[in-house]
Amino acid sequence: MTLSKTADALFQPFNGGNLELSNRIVMAPMTRTFSPKGVPGAEVAAYYRRRAENAVGLIITEGTVINHPAAASDHNVPHFYGEEALKGWEHVVREVHAAGGKIAPQIWHTGTARTREKFPESDAAPVGPSGLNLMGQPVSEPLTKEEIHGIIQAYADAASDAKRIGFDAVEIHGAHAYLIDQFFWGVTNKRTDEYGGDLVGRTRFAVEVIEAVRKAVGPEFPIIFRFSQWKPVDYSAKLAHTPEELKNFLEPLSAAGVDIFHASTRRFWEPEFEGSDLNLAGWTRKLTGKPTITVGSVGLDSDFMSMFTEGKGSQTAGIGEIIERLERNEFDLVAVGRALLGDPAWAAKIRDGRTEELEVFTREALGTLS
Repeated sequence: MTLSKTADALFQPFNGGNLELSNRIVMAPMTRTFSPKGVPGAEVAAYYRRRAENAVGLIITEGTVINHPAAASDHNVPHFYGEEALKGWEHVVREVHAAGGKIAPQIWHTGTARTREKFPESDAAPVGPSGLNLMGQPVSEPLTKEEIHGIIQAYADAASDAKRIGFDAVEIHGAHAYLIDQFFWGVTNKRTDEYGGDLVGRTRFAVEVIEAVRKAVGPEFPIIFRFSQWKPVDYSAKLAHTPEELKNFLEPLSAAGVDIFHASTRRFWEPEFEGSDLNLAGWTRKLTGKPTITVGSVGLDSDFMSMFTEGKGSQTAGIGEIIERLERNEFDLVAVGRALLGDPAWAAKIRDGRTEELEVFTREALGTLS
């Protein structure tokens, strides 16, 4: 595979959505459980610095939980609140900036994905718009409006802290059937008040989160919003079945203050709707006019879940198609996940045409901070 010419598109500067980057490669957010008691340490800082040193334009951190008793689904995912955790993140920012990179935290509430079994010592029950898990089964009481307003404020506080300690942007996690997506999805949101109803009505919680974050960080600080159609229990699920439905869904979010949309798909090459080869990021860019990030098995020959459903590893794969789509402005930025887990120097090797040196991603990489 020769990339000396065509890979140039990935290494063009980006200036949009209030964000300036040296190139188009983004490190995708990937949950890492290496922050005991929620505090990221020196190993976490070194892990992110290695990617910044090797030509990643923007790092989006693993999901970091906001200050709410039921936000986390694992003890060792990092917090984005509290003096000790924020000092840890401040060190991460310094390391990434020293290596010439830029970084955004992904702020997160897992909603009813939290299970009581993992937190036997805690009285905090899982929470969701209607208290339903991803199968539509009741696991707790529906959130009250007072509780909703408190969670919205926790998102705003996290974003404010991100700006204060030197991050370059913030990403709100609204995908993969976690709390915000549980408000979007009809299976988990049966509310009949202003936070429920049709698809547009179900965006209200997210809109209020985005508006609160925007108020907290001011007009110039970049806000990235990640969303997905698929859910962990249903890969074929769709919030929007047509471009018109997608437009109706995205418009309130865009108007609330999103600068860049991060459209999460399992395979970037799959068209989102019949009659067009545009993927979800492509449609989102077309419908909103906002910059978008595409993601989904970039640089690999299989998607993430194949490792678990089929026992497959992932070999390196060509990136010609992602480059062609980038060159025709289908999307603006390309998020790379497992390829960067398996090889911290993936971006630098692609830039320099050293594709024969690319390291293969294996499941073992999930167990380390290499």
